[in-house]
Amino acid sequence: MFQNCKKYWLFFSAFLLLVANIFIFYLAWQNYHRDFTFAMLDIGQGDALFVESPTGTQILIDSGPPRKILNQLSQVMSPFDRKIDAFIITNPDQDHIGGFLDVLKIYQVDEVFEPGTLTDSKVYQNLKDELKKKDIPSILAKKGMRLNLGGEVFIQILFPDQDVSFWSTNDGSIVAKLFYGNTSIMLTGDATIKTEKIILEENSIAQLNSDILKVGHHGSRTSTSPEFVKATSPTYAFISDGKNNKYGHPHQETLDVLSLFGAKIFRTDLLGTIIMKCARINECVINK
Repeated sequence: MFQNCKKYWLFFSAFLLLVANIFIFYLAWQNYHRDFTFAMLDIGQGDALFVESPTGTQILIDSGPPRKILNQLSQVMSPFDRKIDAFIITNPDQDHIGGFLDVLKIYQVDEVFEPGTLTDSKVYQNLKDELKKKDIPSILAKKGMRLNLGGEVFIQILFPDQDVSFWSTNDGSIVAKLFYGNTSIMLTGDATIKTEKIILEENSIAQLNSDILKVGHHGSRTSTSPEFVKATSPTYAFISDGKNNKYGHPHQETLDVLSLFGAKIFRTDLLGTIIMKCARINECVINK
């Protein structure tokens, strides 16, 4: 009888070992066969973009207002995943940074990139205090920086090209271009027409041409000039805005400019979270 129990125990142990190995190989396969993901999260009136490379590097570009982001992250991240590699703060207004404090309560974050514009708002000071407390380095984003996310994904910083500490938060917003193979996304934060003009002067049409334009400042008329849309020539325009927001975003003038140049418009107030996934380079699908 003892020998039979021993046989069953050995069989059960071998079975458990086999299951454990299959699970480990499955996790490894997932890590090396992930889709590229770009998501505009529906956080109401604000901005929050999530990016994941095929190698698993994850960044959060802005985080929307407080108490909105965590539910949205659960749509694009595993419940067992508690690490985000980097934050990018395009500007320090509350509708762009309010959710970062919520994220820091749950997720480990390695580093933060910011434009250098300043504000004395309480939410910004609290965020700076929390970053210091957790010893998370803050890096000034500057034109020419190239952030490599792995899996042929990288972000090229186009602006700021100078010290913007005395600029308005919108004028000094980070502008960058995200690449995955031949697919590219222009990331504009709240950059104004003033900022767009600088970028137009410093870059060629070939450097600015993009498949997707993340429309500046939630579709405000203060951004998205005809000259900038013509230069970027996007197939798709993504707008992050809150339903029935008090600013009237997106403004009709902006929608008219985008339509004039043939961009197909996707809006979070109408569609909710917008997710683009690429199973392979240049094989991308937008889900809405």
